[in-house]
Order: sequence, then C-alpha cells, then structure tokens
Amino acid sequence: MALVGEIIVRVAFKDLPDRSVLYPRYQTEYHYGRYTLRGIRPHSQFWHTSIDGSWEFVTNNRGFRDTRDFPYAKPAGTLRVLSLGDSHTQGYEVRQEATFSAVLERYLRSHGVRAEVLNAGVSGYSTAEELAFLENEGYRYQPDVVVVAFYANDFEDNLKADLFGLDKGRLVEHKHEHLPGVSIQKVIYSVPGARWLSENSYFYSLLLNSMWEYFKTRLAHSAHATEYAIATTSASSYEVDLAVALMERMQRFCREHGMRLIVVDIPSAGKAYRFADSLPSAAQRALQAQQIEYVSSHGLFADYDGAVPLHVPHGQQHISEFSHAAIGVELGRRIARAP
Repeated sequence: MALVGEIIVRVAFKDLPDRSVLYPRYQTEYHYGRYTLRGIRPHSQFWHTSIDGSWEFVTNNRGFRDTRDFPYAKPAGTLRVLSLGDSHTQGYEVRQEATFSAVLERYLRSHGVRAEVLNAGVSGYSTAEELAFLENEGYRYQPDVVVVAFYANDFEDNLKADLFGLDKGRLVEHKHEHLPGVSIQKVIYSVPGARWLSENSYFYSLLLNSMWEYFKTRLAHSAHATEYAIATTSASSYEVDLAVALMERMQRFCREHGMRLIVVDIPSAGKAYRFADSLPSAAQRALQAQQIEYVSSHGLFADYDGAVPLHVPHGQQHISEFSHAAIGVELGRRIARAP
C-alpha cells in the first residue's frame, strides 16, 4: 500500500514542484530559564530535497546549524555575532556554508576581524521566541552583535506563539512554553525507519506535511480568535505594534548588556522575481524612532527587483543564496567599520 501511495504521489506531483519537497524538521524541546521552546535536535545530520536541489544540515551540541560547538565563554579577542530568526536564517534551501551567517563570518575574517557567527535560526520561530531565547540563553554566549532577521509571517507567528501580548500598549508576558509539533515528532521519529522515510519518501512527506499544515491552521485560527479577529491577508495594527514592542524590548536588553542589535528585513516573495519589504513602513518608522538599526530589503535589493531571483523558485521559496550573500556582506560592512 505504501509503495502504491509513493508511486501515485510521485506521478501526481511531478508537475507540481512546489509540493514535491522532503523537508524534515527534527525538532525537540529546549529549556531556557522559565521558557521551554523548540529547536533543532543536537548533533544531527540530515538532508532536505526538492526539485531545486539537496541541502545537508549538520547541527552542533546546541542544535545550531554548525559543525562547531561554542562555549558560553567567548574566546579572547573574538568578535561574536548571534543570528536569530526562522527557517530563512537557519538556511532552508541553501547550503550550510551559504547562509548569511556563514557569509558574514567569512567577510569579517577576510577583513581582519577575528569573528564567530552563531546561527541560532529555528524553523518556524517568531520574534517572540527569539526574544525569549535572547534573554534566557542567547546572551550567555556573550555576543557583541545580535542580528534579528524578520520575515513577513513573523507577525502571525507572534500571535500563534502567544508568549507575549500587548495590554494598553504595554508588552506583557502571557506564557512560557511553545512547542508546536514537537510531541508529534517525538512519536514519529521513535518508529524504526521513520527518519529514512522523512528524507526519501514523498508519500510520507505529503502525509506529515498535511498534518503539520492542519495543526498550523488550527493554531492560527485560535490566535486570531483571541486577538480581535485579526485579518490573515496583511498585518494588522496590533500585529505591527506587537512586533515593534518585541524588538524594542530586544533593543533595551541589548543595550543593558553591551550588545549591538541589528534588525534585518528578509524580502517577502512576489511574482516574476519581484519582492516587498516584510516590515511595513509604519514598523520601519517605529524602529527608526527607537534608534534600532535596520537593514531594509528595499535598500539592499531595489536594483535587482524583477531581474534577479531573490527566492528559491520552487519548494517553500526561501531566500536564495544570492540573497543570503547580499545580507551577509551588508552586515559585514556595518560591523567591520564600527569602532
């Protein structure tokens, strides 16, 4: 039966490359102070595959996408950067050495800066989870610079996480745990052969991804029901205000700990090589008012709009290696020239 299903899926989806993906997550729970959050399993090695290619993932002892383990204590004379974000930061659909974190580290080293860049991106992460991670775990690595990559779906993901909310404009804590899909993964990957199927069977992947999307939709509907019937087509004023409040708290925390915060706008995919800023103008103005350093998609990619693919064409349309390179180099320029 499984073999028949595999054949049917491969035949039916051969002309639907956006659906023919093998993207296992391999997530587990981590405890950071009061918070219990998801992350990639430590010391893992696995592959993602789609019509656009295959990409190897290797994680260290903390679940970061890196072959190196990083102690909390920063080596003397080293500039350390902590990259926070979702699957774009983690580097879905790009090689491990091509993520903007890897590009940034090479850029700094080639310009005479002894640097370490820690890629702490986690697929599905929201700004809320990134804030909780930063305040309870990330700062322990003694970063000099914290890079937060923001993508358009973070607005909704902040609601789904529900770690923080706004009460009369003030940021308040709601809860301290968010583990979507982790329990299911634990059960699935305890079954012999499930890991192999997740990286090789399109039929298995279709079933798993369909279940994943079902629960994501339920979670999104629940979040919207509790937050003033927020529209899903674009960010509401509440979503924008919440995202800005989260980044303002990041800025205060970074200042208190002698760290520099840089927010990077990850370009949102459009049609025919087009893109848009993930952060709307209102959010950009708010960041500017709070003196939060911001790298805009428009500033980086305006000259390439409509001409260069900023996103992988099929699969889940994450940013391309070209986009990662541009972001990494721009971050490198800013950091290297700082006193």
